[in-house]
Amino acid sequence: MEQKHLSDSNHDNPEIRNATIPSMKRRMKNKDYRERTIYMITLVVAGRRKLFGEIEGDIRSCYGDANYPHIVLTTLGEAVREQILRLPGYYPQLSVSGFQIMPDHVHIIIFVHDQLPCHLGIVIRGLVQGCNKAYHQLYPQDNAVHIGKGKSERRSNGILFEHGYNDKVLMHQNQLKIWRHYLADNPRRLMVKHAHPDYFRVQRNIKEKGLEFSAIGNLFLLRKPLLQIQCSRHLTETEIQEMKEKALIACASGAVLISPCISPGEKAVMRAVFEKDYPEIVLLENGLTDLAKPGGARFDACAKGQLLLSAPWEHHTDKRRITRTQCHILNNMAALLSDGKKL
Repeated sequence: MEQKHLSDSNHDNPEIRNATIPSMKRRMKNKDYRERTIYMITLVVAGRRKLFGEIEGDIRSCYGDANYPHIVLTTLGEAVREQILRLPGYYPQLSVSGFQIMPDHVHIIIFVHDQLPCHLGIVIRGLVQGCNKAYHQLYPQDNAVHIGKGKSERRSNGILFEHGYNDKVLMHQNQLKIWRHYLADNPRRLMVKHAHPDYFRVQRNIKEKGLEFSAIGNLFLLRKPLLQIQCSRHLTETEIQEMKEKALIACASGAVLISPCISPGEKAVMRAVFEKDYPEIVLLENGLTDLAKPGGARFDACAKGQLLLSAPWEHHTDKRRITRTQCHILNNMAALLSDGKKL
């Protein structure tokens, strides 16, 4: 891995950082990226080219089995793996707590246990440069100049990864366990997505009953008999339990529940239905990116056609509290889609 000082780095300039870096690649404000922290870093291959490997295995296999979905690395994928494992040799202040090389992107969990001599971005830049060197050696044709019809044309700009990287900062104790599970499960999730592409493609500009929204999941759920779940925040535990029981009876008869899951009662009822594997439609305050996918148990529910996530707004990366106006809009959306039918 090559190390080089970033003369044009914008990591430490908050104004440039927030103005010019794509939203999914912004750095955390007021965060010292040299101090003791655990990060999950994601690097994406330019053009989403599948250069690092192919997925193999059986999605019906159990974790730990030899045939559990996994990535068989290419020579370039092995070279990237070697660069990742070399990181602590260049920076003894950190360790690699886990990584997953996917066909077109890489996840790395980095534990900075002692103060780094430089911004984490410089560490990542060195890693990228080392991977680029291997890429140029293995794919010289991507950097060749083709001569024809009196003019030259460069086939590629020679960049392996997209500019910049995404980082997630460990914020709570259980997050590391979640990250490690996510990395280990990533090949299986990719195979599931390949098996059910329609359920994992974000669809834009869906028009339904005078509404327009984006969604991911099973759009055919909109054709089912829908029941809106809207609960006052002042419901007692007994009243919430009664709503759960009514909801389960309705779902057993073929109804699909729809709700933005804002109040504690709404969350509890929708969770009870979800845990019984009944289909449901969830309305989101935050929009969907082009590469969005459900997380956790919602992923498998989506693969089974039991879930639809819908959002009337664009995606945002900053943390926001849902406003009263947004609550009204989402509840009105649920009412329109369900033709005013409530539980």
